[in-house]
Amino acid sequence: MNLNYPNGKKYKPKELPIDASLKKRKNGSYSNRGMTLEEDLNETNQYYRERKIAVIHKKPTPVQIVQVDYPNRSAAVIKEAYFKLASTTDYNGVYKGRYIDFEAKETQNPTSFPLKNFHQHQIEHMEEVMDQGAICFVILRFTKFEQVYLLEAQHLLNFWNRMMNGGRKSITKEEIEQKGYHIPLGFQPRIDYIKIIEQL
Repeated sequence: MNLNYPNGKKYKPKELPIDASLKKRKNGSYSNRGMTLEEDLNETNQYYRERKIAVIHKKPTPVQIVQVDYPNRSAAVIKEAYFKLASTTDYNGVYKGRYIDFEAKETQNPTSFPLKNFHQHQIEHMEEVMDQGAICFVILRFTKFEQVYLLEAQHLLNFWNRMMNGGRKSITKEEIEQKGYHIPLGFQPRIDYIKIIEQL
């Protein structure tokens, strides 16, 4: 299936290498190691919902279907589609009556987090929800170290503005360690970001 952005550019999904030895345990169940950040967060959010801690969902990306083939009466195959809108952030929901909105990103860079991973419309969206009193942040994963951090959106905006004013185009790992909060990986929930929000 061909998928295109609103500007006409083709969508190319990122393929992250996963060590086959980590993919399955001996009993056939999937190991947590080697999972993507999105999979870990989806598991975490399911844990929160089941225990009535918070209701957080991944936002679906609106897609405009352009071409569909019908190889037989009971099946339809999407051949071409476009992203309708530029996406905002990945996740949103509610926790103790407060609106939560956040983006999740990962990098293989061991020393810094490239700001090119974010887009202007995402930054603008974060500013808008913060103005309304929302809890807004980003969850960043350094895949080389399997380290996850929560960085409040206000700090991300400061780093973004630094770049827009001619400064560095990334956030150093040291800056993330200083301004952000390390989230130790657990079993249930996998990435307990609500525990960090409670501290804030």
